[in-house]
Amino acid sequence: MRIGVDLGGSKIEVIALADDGATLLRRRSPTPVGEYAATLNAVADLIALAERETGKTGTVGIASPGAESTRTGLIKNSNSAVLNGRPLRRDLEQKLSREVRLENDANCFALSEAIDGAASQARVVFGVILGTGVGGGLVIDREVVVGRNRIAGEWGHNPLPWPDNSENLTVPCYCGKTGCIEYFLSGPGLARSYHAATNRELSAPDIVLRAASGDEAARACLRLYQARLARSLASVINLVDPDLIVLGGGLSNITELYSALPALIARYAFSDVIDTPIVRAAHGDSSGVRGAAWLWPLEPA
Repeated sequence: MRIGVDLGGSKIEVIALADDGATLLRRRSPTPVGEYAATLNAVADLIALAERETGKTGTVGIASPGAESTRTGLIKNSNSAVLNGRPLRRDLEQKLSREVRLENDANCFALSEAIDGAASQARVVFGVILGTGVGGGLVIDREVVVGRNRIAGEWGHNPLPWPDNSENLTVPCYCGKTGCIEYFLSGPGLARSYHAATNRELSAPDIVLRAASGDEAARACLRLYQARLARSLASVINLVDPDLIVLGGGLSNITELYSALPALIARYAFSDVIDTPIVRAAHGDSSGVRGAAWLWPLEPA
């Protein structure tokens, strides 16, 4: 049995998978706010619950925001600030008395979809999370590519490519740089676009609903969002040229993306023909936790 844990900012989720990928158990609990020790305890409690209810002991994989530093083994780049500078994997191994595999949540998302999701027939997969933040993961032959510095796939913290005169690339991102893709393509980024156009505050889901009901300002914001996403994905295709791009996160539910993106990307990618499929995640918000479970080999060692 494989156990996966998705350590999110607001909830912690555990899943237990059989060797064929069937879900044996799935549970959630709130993430303790700003409390590292309590977070470790919550993860351990969910794993104990999974093993108690299934009657089996499992391998453990963790999907975490941020990444593990190759120099120190401490968590870096996490938007859950309580994890930064902490030896998360080592602490969990000590608490659970077993080896733990830990990977960035976007990498886990991409791995899940590459193994038994929407990208299962593709060799080179780029997974994209469009939500509160913008993440990415690269999987080749069903293995996560983490890179020398463990930042492979972090496309959200490159500058927005091919900006027009209305796009201010001096705007600060939480990462300390300016003009990041995440600033423009996250849910808060879409909300900022709508506010700039209308002086009204709306959440990203409400903007999508307004657009569907014919609100022209909301529709214009979605067209701008699609153009920015297309430019950003074109830069990924120019660099990696994946067999398939799979989208997840709340903004991946914008149905217009899948019909609009191919032609928009083709305007910017460096080829006479661009036929890269852009698809929606098959496992939805379960992809991250499933990918954490799949951090262990497909066959027992």
